[in-house]
Amino acid sequence: MKIQHQFDGRKGSFFIVEGGKYLAQMVYVMAGPQKMIIEHTEVDESLKGQGVGAKLLEALVSFVREKGLKVIPLCPFAKASFNKRADLQDVLN
Repeated sequence: MKIQHQFDGRKGSFFIVEGGKYLAQMVYVMAGPQKMIIEHTEVDESLKGQGVGAKLLEALVSFVREKGLKVIPLCPFAKASFNKRADLQDVLN
C-alpha cells in the first residue's frame, strides 16, 4: 500500500488507492499560509484495525514538518491521535 498526496494549493489529502478505489484518505484544507485543518479521515472496512489511519497521519505530519506548517485537527480521529502521541504534538497550532 502506497500513500499518495494531492494538493491544489488550498485543499488536499493523503490517500491510498488500489484498483481505482479509494481505500483510505485524510482530507485537509489550508487556513491561511501556515495552518492546515484536518477535516476528515476515512478508512475502508477491509483495512480497519491495521493502523492505516495512523500511517496517513504520520505522512501528513512529515509533510507539515517539511513545510513548516501547523495543524488544527478538527477530525475526531486525528484529534484523538494527537492527544495520544506526544511525538506528533510539535505540529499542533
